[in-house]
Order: sequence, then C-alpha cells, then structure tokens
Amino acid sequence: MLLVVDVGNTQTHFGTYQGDELVEHWRFATVRTSTADELGAALRNLLELRGIGLADLTASIVSSTVPQLRPEWQAMAERYLDHEMLVVGPGMRTGMPLRYDNPREIGPDRLVNAVAAYDRVQACCCVVDFGTALTFDPVSKDGEYLGGIIAPGIEISMEALTSRAAALPRIDLVAPRTLIGKTTVDAIRSGVMYGYAGQVDGILRRLRGELGEEMEAIATGGLAIHIVPFCDEIDDTDDLLTLTGLRLLHERNA
Repeated sequence: MLLVVDVGNTQTHFGTYQGDELVEHWRFATVRTSTADELGAALRNLLELRGIGLADLTASIVSSTVPQLRPEWQAMAERYLDHEMLVVGPGMRTGMPLRYDNPREIGPDRLVNAVAAYDRVQACCCVVDFGTALTFDPVSKDGEYLGGIIAPGIEISMEALTSRAAALPRIDLVAPRTLIGKTTVDAIRSGVMYGYAGQVDGILRRLRGELGEEMEAIATGGLAIHIVPFCDEIDDTDDLLTLTGLRLLHERNA
C-alpha cells in the first residue's frame, strides 16, 4: 500500500492507495514544529480508525511546502515504516518539461497538481488551487509546465482585513444572501466571495486569450468549495488532485 502526503502551510492531506485506487484519505492541521515521532503517532492513530496498520504501508511519497517538515516526514518513514520516503523536489522524474526560469523555485504542490491535471485531460489545462495562496498553474497542450500566477489566499486576505480594520468582524465562509449586503457581515461575505470569483474568472479569461487555445480549468484545494459556485470559468473541481499527482510521481520514480 502506498502512502501519499501533501504537507501544506495550513493543512496536511494524506491518503493510501492500493494500486490506482484511493483507499482512504484524511486532513489534519499542519504544525511546523512537529517531530518525526509526533507525525508517526498521528499517522498511526488515523490509519487505525480504518483498520490500516503501519506495516501495510510499503512505499511513500511526500510533497511539502513547509521545508522544515520534509526531513521529519522522511525520518518518520525510516523509523516507523521501515523504508525511504520519496520527496517531491529537484531531480525527480516528472515526465513534464518545465518552462520556468528556475525550476527549483516551483512549489512542489504546484508541480504535483500540474502533473495530475495533464494526466487527466491530456490537453491544455490550468490548475486553480484555493489554498493558503491562490495559485494558477497552466500546462500546454504538449504537457509543458508554463509557469504560474500567485495571489494571496482567501483566509490571508480576510485576516489582513479584520486585523487592519478594527471595526470589521471576522466571518465564516458562507454564501452571501445577496450581492448588496444589508449587514456588515454580509457585505464582507459578498466582497470575499464575488471578489475572489471575479479574480479567478478574470485571470482564466486572460490565460485563455494569451494561450490562444482551449484550456480546461480544474479547481482544487480546501477552500475551492466556497468560491467555485460563484465562478463561471472553472470547468471542474477535484479535491483529490494533489494525492493523484503524488501517486503518479511515485509510479514514475519507483
């Protein structure tokens, strides 16, 4: 059984595969000071909820946007899984040409998503990841990673708004009742939801115009479910896209 781990700045998403089939997946908060032992304990406890033991995991791969946690996950695998964990990074075979000035700067999660999206559609596509940052990663019809666009994520923007404007309250990400808010909370919700939807649609339209060809836009990330319903340019949503990409990269590097 293969363990795939996506360590994000806010959440860690991991799952187990039996061949091409995703057996189960979980999310927990990313704690940047976690040790290998703490990660092993958390992993074991969650696996046991589904009757999976650490001994069932015969291979593993991790993508981490938190550099200090990469060696901890590797140490966890060596100590508790008794094998070497693959790490997404420079030197890994991706099967995807990287049209980037310095490929080492590409976030591993962005690369994993691009690999999964192109494998899925086999055509020009763009991944829109609604995570800590809002990222756009277009891939050409020939399977080339073209670069990206990075903007502040939804939660970062909301935290900045409420921390700099003392009179504005924190809000939950739920749909506004109307476009024109009749309360301060609804006004903020409208600005966040329609504002980010407009940003996503505007960037995707510009991308399609610049590329001059059909492009499938696939949304992923924990916050996608809140904004995608307000978007016109998103074609599909796949919450498991990163896990799929990790499985594919493991197959290409096993």
